[in-house]
Amino acid sequence: MKITTIGIDLAKAVFQVHGVDSHGKTVLKKQIKREQLPVFFAKLEPCLIGMEACGSAHHWARKFEEFGHTARLIAPQFVKPYVKTNKNDAADAEAICEAVSRPNMRFVPIKNVEQQAVLSLHRVRQGFVKARTAQANQIRGLLSDFGLIIPIGIANIASRVPALLEEAAHLPGSFRQLVARMMDHLKELDRHVGELELQIKAWHRSSDLSCRLEKVPGIGPITASALVATVGDARNFKNGRQLAAWLGLVPRQHSTGGKSTLLGISKRGDCHLRTLLVHGARAVIRHVQGKPDRRGWLPSLLARRHQNVATVALANKNARIVWALLAHGRQYRSDYAVA
Repeated sequence: MKITTIGIDLAKAVFQVHGVDSHGKTVLKKQIKREQLPVFFAKLEPCLIGMEACGSAHHWARKFEEFGHTARLIAPQFVKPYVKTNKNDAADAEAICEAVSRPNMRFVPIKNVEQQAVLSLHRVRQGFVKARTAQANQIRGLLSDFGLIIPIGIANIASRVPALLEEAAHLPGSFRQLVARMMDHLKELDRHVGELELQIKAWHRSSDLSCRLEKVPGIGPITASALVATVGDARNFKNGRQLAAWLGLVPRQHSTGGKSTLLGISKRGDCHLRTLLVHGARAVIRHVQGKPDRRGWLPSLLARRHQNVATVALANKNARIVWALLAHGRQYRSDYAVA
């Protein structure tokens, strides 16, 4: 029997493979070691291959497409309902094989090498930012135990700590050396963040799509490059609302009996992208609030809704604008109006 659909449970060393024919009958169920996997699929006739969108999934999807197969990545939460028995590798591979054959299944776009490289810069930068914040808070907390209070803001640590240590004569020498060591670590983390931002901005300037998104108020080089690298082909989304929902910027719905009930925003999808869009929206709102002439959609929304509600609404609007610019190849126009 010819294999038409295969589900693979990805792993580090041993992969579980489940294949069915055109009638849905199981014709393949085996374990394959990592070094044997490319050889096995290179000899196999072209078929549909499904995998969960997890570590190394994009790499294997590109590899299988080089062999002539059609690769599809599925979010793990969409595979879980198809697991009929207890969880194990064989059951997971069978569930993936079943899920990938569903006509209405949603798939994750396959990223190319360049997209993954840019997203790696973003992820590492995000980790350094978190480590920098944690180090700054640790310095602030240890100094507060000795009665030395630093004002809010990470910039105040570098400017105030040396002067506080000089004025506080009661501090032991071992503690002074400890604070100096933590300050050196903080400066090193800050240097790493700055260098990664320069690399991201350099890639941003070389990308026409990323430069196009930067013109949207509330979207800078960091957000634009992250959007281009993560979204990829925006035509995978039917409309702008689907992109906003994919980013978790729309309300959760709990409706029944014809009665619609909307809850808070879902916060599904990519947390990093959603955070960047929300922070960009906050910057735009802060700029609008400082203007004497407060006319337009955003000022009127701020007049009748809480600032946090307006922030998420603006982030949602920017996500829809991003979809329109990427999907239709347009340039941003601040005076654009629907005909």
